[in-house]
Amino acid sequence: MNPWLVARAGMAAHRGAYSVFLLLIAVAAAIGVAVSAQEAALRRGSARAADRFDLIVAAPGSQTDVTLAAIYLRPGAVPLMSPADTARALAEPRVKFAAPLGYGDSHQGSPIIGSIAAFVEHLSGGLQSGRMFAAETEAVAGAAVNAALGASFHPAHGAADDDDDDDDAGNAGHHEHSVTLTITGRMKPTGTPWDNAIVIPIESVWRAHQLPTGHADGETRIGPPFAPEKVPGVPAIVMAPRSVSDAYGLRGQWRASSTMAFFPAEALTPIYSLMGGVRDAMTLFALAAQALVVTAILAGVIAILNLHRRQFAVLRALGAPRLYIFACVFTQIAILVIAGALAGLALGAGAAFVLSKIFAMRTGIALRLEIGEGELALVAGFALFGLLASIVPAMLAYRRPPVEALAGR
Repeated sequence: MNPWLVARAGMAAHRGAYSVFLLLIAVAAAIGVAVSAQEAALRRGSARAADRFDLIVAAPGSQTDVTLAAIYLRPGAVPLMSPADTARALAEPRVKFAAPLGYGDSHQGSPIIGSIAAFVEHLSGGLQSGRMFAAETEAVAGAAVNAALGASFHPAHGAADDDDDDDDAGNAGHHEHSVTLTITGRMKPTGTPWDNAIVIPIESVWRAHQLPTGHADGETRIGPPFAPEKVPGVPAIVMAPRSVSDAYGLRGQWRASSTMAFFPAEALTPIYSLMGGVRDAMTLFALAAQALVVTAILAGVIAILNLHRRQFAVLRALGAPRLYIFACVFTQIAILVIAGALAGLALGAGAAFVLSKIFAMRTGIALRLEIGEGELALVAGFALFGLLASIVPAMLAYRRPPVEALAGR
């Protein structure tokens, strides 16, 4: 005797209720999958965005603030290094390059960052079109910047996500500089917020803000070497050490009373710890929700099975063994749990994919979604819990005497 036939008939008779049960199971499973997959994607994406920033030197303060401003281009109150420290850092001999970063301007939602050509080459791995800037009035656009090669514009004072409202208060610090910049090249996609940035010579940033340009008066050359007495302070400097030993040596050297030096991973660790705490809390919430859903569904299934107790009694009277009744009931619930868990896996992956796209559009950090062992383990654990819990209604049907069922008790 095939229990699947009885299970299928029972599910078809109550397809509406079983469809609701299936949806509830899928949603409960999807919550855990989406939380786990999204947190892992955030870790990978943020770490990948920091890969090209070997060592950061800045004025003493919050490493997190400097990291958010320098790597993820999020505006914040970052103090400037002193001109003397800046000049010494830019002349550091143990690095492939020391790139100053200057920000605070924008154009049509894209942050404008001042730096040097070597840093752009390092960050992008070369240009996908055009050429590198060679003068103060030239710029290189990120891969996602909506501007064509040869386009000219005036940089505006203010961060890219400053208030753009038309009221006076919203535009009090938002005005265009007189300098005209022309885009001469475009970077390759990096999967980082720098895809939406426009990089210009650091000299152009300094000149636009009426600061020394790092070179002798009247000199139009851009890039290093810089004249120490003509270098203003900057928010951060990105160093590319020549070796691992140099990297640790430089970090120790520049950890002083007037400067700090750190690897981006040092600043990301507390952020990851916070993300892990949120993930754990959400996972516990998801597990509690799953337990409640399974309990509620089992109660509903028991109520439905009570409507069929006479049919089971008739099967018993016709000679069906108790184990067959157990198998009929268990099969119904097992199909429901397994199908719901698989649907939850797909639903959770879809939800995480949508969230990743939204996050990428808002931050510029490309997130690569992967359904790994952690997510599969969550779904498998949920399905196992549901299968174990389904033994309860199956045992109730297994142990019910046929005479009692036929009598309506």
